[in-house]
Amino acid sequence: MTTVYFVRHAEPDFGNHDDFLRTLTDKGLKDRIKVTNYLLDKKIDIILSSPYMRSVNTVADFAENAGLNIEIIDDFRERKIDSVWIEDFNAFCEKQWNDFNYKLKDGESLNEVQNRNIRALEQAIDKYSGKNIVVGSHGTALSTIINYYNKNFNYKNFNAIRGVMPWIVRFEFEGKNCVCIEEVMR
Repeated sequence: MTTVYFVRHAEPDFGNHDDFLRTLTDKGLKDRIKVTNYLLDKKIDIILSSPYMRSVNTVADFAENAGLNIEIIDDFRERKIDSVWIEDFNAFCEKQWNDFNYKLKDGESLNEVQNRNIRALEQAIDKYSGKNIVVGSHGTALSTIINYYNKNFNYKNFNAIRGVMPWIVRFEFEGKNCVCIEEVMR
């Protein structure tokens, strides 16, 4: 059995429009302690993360407390929306969830995000089979992973967790077969 704890990052500073360098707010820095406290007794073997600073920063306190390094996996990154900031994010999200192939000129579709994240997840399961893994992640990326294994997870479910930061979802795998998905921390 391989267990993967996907950790959606804590509250980011939305004043920074650079997706890669967006850090956590003071509240986000405090809330990451909840992640540390939840994970400390889970016998985690490996920490992987999206390269985006808000994800790395969210799992960094746990990594330090557990004496583990964070391995950056580029394919666990959040979707690219476009090269410019989107003002009507709600309408854009709903369009994408209604059509997984919809994307803006310089952005990614949810299908692309899902395929990239599932590929990274399956590689991690192959490499760390039987281990307990933490993955620093994002709301949309994680939601597309849940949707891959549970097609009933849709825009309504995604919209319900949009403001939940941090958020931890536990997946259990027998080989590459997902046998359990459970929200474990909100």
